[in-house]
Amino acid sequence: MSDETDFNSSDAFDQHDLDELTENIRAALEVKDRDHGFPKQTYPMCFVGNEAVDAMVAEGIATDAADAVRIGNVLLNAGVFSHVLKEHSFKNEKLFYRFASDAGHGEPAKDAEGEPVSWADFLSPLGFQSGKTSLQADIPDRDADLANFSQDELGACGVAPLDEHNVKLLDNVHPKEWIDPKGDNKYNLVVIGAGAGGLVTAAGAAGVGARVALIESHLLGGDCLNVGCVPSKALISSAKVAAMARRASEFGVNTGEVSVDFPAVMERLRRLRASISPVDSAKRFSEELGIDVFIGRGQFTGANTVEVNGKTLTFAKAVIATGGSAAIPPIEGLSEAPYLTNANVFNLTELPKRLGVIGAGPIGMELAQSFQRFGSEVTVFSRRDGILPKEDPEAAKIVEESMRRDGVNFLLNSSYKKVVGTKEGEPVSVIYEIDGQESTIEFDALLIATGRKPNVSGFGLDVVGVEHDQRMGIKVDDNLRSSNPNIFAVGDVASKYQFTHMADFMARIVIRNALFFGKDKVSDLLIPWATYTEPEVAHVGLYEKDLEERKVEYTTFKKSFEHLDRAILEGETEGFIKIHVKKGSDEILGATIVAANAGDMISEISVAIRSGMGLGGLAGVIHPYPTIAESIRQTGDLYNKGRLTPTVKKIFNRLTALQRR
Repeated sequence: MSDETDFNSSDAFDQHDLDELTENIRAALEVKDRDHGFPKQTYPMCFVGNEAVDAMVAEGIATDAADAVRIGNVLLNAGVFSHVLKEHSFKNEKLFYRFASDAGHGEPAKDAEGEPVSWADFLSPLGFQSGKTSLQADIPDRDADLANFSQDELGACGVAPLDEHNVKLLDNVHPKEWIDPKGDNKYNLVVIGAGAGGLVTAAGAAGVGARVALIESHLLGGDCLNVGCVPSKALISSAKVAAMARRASEFGVNTGEVSVDFPAVMERLRRLRASISPVDSAKRFSEELGIDVFIGRGQFTGANTVEVNGKTLTFAKAVIATGGSAAIPPIEGLSEAPYLTNANVFNLTELPKRLGVIGAGPIGMELAQSFQRFGSEVTVFSRRDGILPKEDPEAAKIVEESMRRDGVNFLLNSSYKKVVGTKEGEPVSVIYEIDGQESTIEFDALLIATGRKPNVSGFGLDVVGVEHDQRMGIKVDDNLRSSNPNIFAVGDVASKYQFTHMADFMARIVIRNALFFGKDKVSDLLIPWATYTEPEVAHVGLYEKDLEERKVEYTTFKKSFEHLDRAILEGETEGFIKIHVKKGSDEILGATIVAANAGDMISEISVAIRSGMGLGGLAGVIHPYPTIAESIRQTGDLYNKGRLTPTVKKIFNRLTALQRR
């Protein structure tokens, strides 16, 4: 698109593509007068459903019959053709259909809202169900005082130590000698930020033919690869092995005294992180995916321009994917004290003997449990009376009790008065108050895990009229469009659901909406998540509090692992699965699992919800015996048993009694 007018055009070339598809299908079909019924009646200018499906597959318009039916349904709903005798979905059956143009209409195809059908309608993934009740849980908003928190940005902390593994990492995600692309600076899409959301947006857009520029100021891969999901799970896996080794005697295995080589744990973390980094590398995105990668700080300078490294890039659409960073609360003395966040905790090479953790969310709890298992004496501060505030309280309590058994000390309902300490490598003290009683505790290291703050400063958002604030980030509508219609936002900078997989699917929505005039909605997403403590806590859909606030009548079915064979054999009987269904039906509204592999197990519930399978249907899914996942089927059994009312049971009793005569 070299012509300026074409480049910025938002006119409906989607209609052109729709017309082309329609003509290709029409050319493959036999459209003629058809006879049906008795007495015989003639229906002019018709084609037959099953013949159309076969023709679309034969001509390569569809990959298989199911794909052909999906395309047919889109065209049917768009008004391109209609069923001749009665209304129903497009089917692979001997049914008559007629093109709208043959019926004398000739109007352009419109959607249900009267808008021209978008080519994005054909790209929407199976499972997006616009119009259904959202099952997104109402998790706590970002801290009300977040605007007053400072930020501990990834770029300010650096990567250390510079051993062979971190050098390999940096060579991939921030090459020292990287040269910015040269040539035409006009793009269909400019993406600022190369974390999960930005990378998926750029790769997906380039994959459908868009010319894309990707701008990253520090490390490609963002938090997830460098200081989030990847290193934290490497750390957690080592901690689990240490904990299991200490419990080995319970299983009849004698290991002797267990010790942890913390430098080796961290070397393993760095090695594994570096081995994953080529997937997010500048070289891959540039050479394999054909994306123009710029390493520098991007800043909006005009209505459709971004400046990076002194070069001006012009865009038709832009996506902001700048993520978030650790939020540092305004505790007296903290800004002068040495402290850790997720941005630098993975740089450690020595285990702190005493570790303080301020904050009781997922990041704080995962790291607190791991460091305790490595041998640190860990104390967790929380302003609340419990941990993991977004989770089911019963689930959070099980995790808290597990961590207490590991030796973690909790100071709940505490308020932080002051932090004392100024020199790196020397102890730091926290002065806190509980029930009016002030106390002081000294640590060798202090981890701040009080949430995350969106990265919205320094990108020129005001220049392009993108509404934002320091607490909630960029304000977007349900289509992820900002207050500037040509600029979208994805990931932590625009959502309170701060998960890598959420950023991934937000990016998929943006590709369709930004490039193909789609109308996919973020509210249609079904978002599962997991906290990787031991045991893990995983959730999808609505919590009990959500259902009560929305005044939805529901029934809860809970299966404890206390009598689950595999849980007994593994010595992990404290978990449970809890599933909420709409009262009077088996429609699943939400589920929470507490188990060693809850993050894997929750996907079965997600698939059931997405596919419309109810809890009763899950009772018919055969699981290998013995497995923890068998509890999902057993929860379905509880639902089916509940359907056996006293009256029905009495009838069954009479019938079985008759059979015994």
